[in-house]
Amino acid sequence: MSDTATQTQMEHAPGSFCWIELATTDGPGAKKFYSELFGWEAQDSPVGPDMVYTMLKLNGKDVGALFQKGEAMKQVPTHWASYVSVTSADEIAAKAKALGATVVQEPFDVMEVGRMAVIADPTGAHFCIWQPKQHKGVGIKGELNSLCWNELLTNDPTRAIDFYTKLFGWKTKTDSGATPYTEIMNGDDHIGGIMQIQPQMGPMPPNWGIYIAVDDCDGTAQKATSLGGRQYVPPTDIPNVGRFAVLSDPQGAVFNIIKLDLQHHE
Repeated sequence: MSDTATQTQMEHAPGSFCWIELATTDGPGAKKFYSELFGWEAQDSPVGPDMVYTMLKLNGKDVGALFQKGEAMKQVPTHWASYVSVTSADEIAAKAKALGATVVQEPFDVMEVGRMAVIADPTGAHFCIWQPKQHKGVGIKGELNSLCWNELLTNDPTRAIDFYTKLFGWKTKTDSGATPYTEIMNGDDHIGGIMQIQPQMGPMPPNWGIYIAVDDCDGTAQKATSLGGRQYVPPTDIPNVGRFAVLSDPQGAVFNIIKLDLQHHE
């Protein structure tokens, strides 16, 4: 353990996804589900009179966090939020506004760990920005049972691509398949994708989703169901990429799992 304790935090380049966080209706239930599904360990920290913030760890390294929504967030759906690392939360929030986004929560300090804001892009998808201070973000990424990809589902990919490339300086590459998929690069790192919401997906608000890498897509999907979760898309092959499934936890938060054929995303 001493090795882990002395390790420096993983650095996240500005413009890269650095953190994932679950807002749930049942903290203890969510902790049980994810710890049994992915082997994550939960570490609770009180952050207010009635609120606990739970760090989720894998082999002693942070993989994300969860918290139980209070009255103030009653209207916010149960969801996994994606955070992008930035040099200045204030500058990026102002820039996002100028590019047609809505700043849902203006930049604010999270004690001494960082400064953040919540933004809705011009197509309606929410994401968070994180200006790191003491806390850089996840300590493990792209490995089994950790975050490996973030994906925007939107009704207007063209507008979304225009917005994010201007906001974060991302580069994009769109394939010309039956369902076009746009890959996002932050510098040389392939960090995520953008895709049009398809009719067969049903009524769905634009959203940023997370992918957790697994070594057995079918086994993990089956286990999620046995733990009270739900399969929205059963295990499905993506040629030359891997096998993925779209799941939700017992409280309704949607997430993706993927067994990658090639570690070409990292």
